Amino acid sequence: LGSAFQQLYNVTDSIVVGNFLSKEALSAVGASFPIIFTLISLVVGISIGFTVVISQFYGAKNMLMVRKSVDTMNIMLIITSIIITAVGQIFNHAIFRLIELPEAIIPQATEYLDVYFIGTLFFFGFHGVAAILRGLGDSKTPLVFMSVSMVLNIILDLLFIGVFGWGIASAAWATIISQGLVFIASVIYLNRKHSVIQIKLRGLEYNGFIMRKSLAIGLPTGFQQTFVSLGMLALQGIVNGFGTNVIAAYSVAGRIDSFASLPAMTLSAALSTFVGQNIGAGKLDRVRRGYLKTLQFTSIITIVITGMIVLFPHSLMRAFNPDPGVIDAGVEYLYIVSFFYLIFTTMFINNGLLRGAGDTLIPMFITLFSLWIIRIPIAWYLSDVYGPVGIWWSIPLAWFFGMTFSYIYYLTGRWKTKGVATGRE
Repeated sequence: LGSAFQQLYNVTDSIVVGNFLSKEALSAVGASFPIIFTLISLVVGISIGFTVVISQFYGAKNMLMVRKSVDTMNIMLIITSIIITAVGQIFNHAIFRLIELPEAIIPQATEYLDVYFIGTLFFFGFHGVAAILRGLGDSKTPLVFMSVSMVLNIILDLLFIGVFGWGIASAAWATIISQGLVFIASVIYLNRKHSVIQIKLRGLEYNGFIMRKSLAIGLPTGFQQTFVSLGMLALQGIVNGFGTNVIAAYSVAGRIDSFASLPAMTLSAALSTFVGQNIGAGKLDRVRRGYLKTLQFTSIITIVITGMIVLFPHSLMRAFNPDPGVIDAGVEYLYIVSFFYLIFTTMFINNGLLRGAGDTLIPMFITLFSLWIIRIPIAWYLSDVYGPVGIWWSIPLAWFFGMTFSYIYYLTGRWKTKGVATGRE
């Protein structure tokens, strides 16, 4: 649910922009997302490494190492957020031209991104606090903060665009303000609730052992996320060749996709923490039971979501933009892709178990193979033959290969030997 509220940031921007501004503005917001994801994905992936380390030390009841892990992660997040803000501000216009975004859309997309990257520190900061809390087994508190932030974002979006008519940049400002306030509130909460584990600017203690262990786990996931996001950019480049209607439809369908994939992505993250704590506590028997229960529960949710999308695709698309051309292209996407969400779910749950065990290298190669050897070439070839439909079909085909290979690796059992909580300081 917390991640659902996080997704609502972009969904709210898209709905308000698509209804109060234009389909060009909607396309600008949609085209911005792969760039945002590309620039932050490496750091988010590395943060996953810290979450695994924190959860394993917490499972081993080594609170001193938990505190040092938090300090080391905070140092990394502060430095990288500053770097990414600068990179995003300098190169976003050039990237839009590289992926051949239509000239009519580039000015608005650049305007949106210029503002969005100002809030990178708030984005990383809150997700750092959320990662700490989830590593300790507390996923409810981040949900509360995300709920408040989402409501603030909706109110500010409607106020800035619907009432004041300030334009596309104000949608990014709404996100920054809401995330900034929630970040400050979450830091205050963590510092009062956990006296041993606190967020502070002074006295941060860097620990090389923890950094090395976190990077060993997180870098493969970070590189995986980075190359996945670069794949999204490549796919966006193929989509951009079919004009504004298809770009806008792909943007909207992607937002719907993001909700459909949330059960798999978030429960995969929960499973990673569960697996990390149980491996740290030496309880491998619970790992397999947790994996099967997570897969079962997530599959049920995914089937329900698939049914809702198949029954009401036109209504879902119309909520974002009333243009018939955008709606028709988006419905075509949803009819093809939504029937394969269950495959995506299985793939992500498999990878969640492997990440929690600290085994991230093989999943990285599986993901990159599915994306760069399967999805991108197929999308490029089929789009030339069948148009946008070819792009849509490349997505479930890549999921199928990813699911198959990740499950085969799970069956080998090699992930059981990757624990880190027994290492020395």
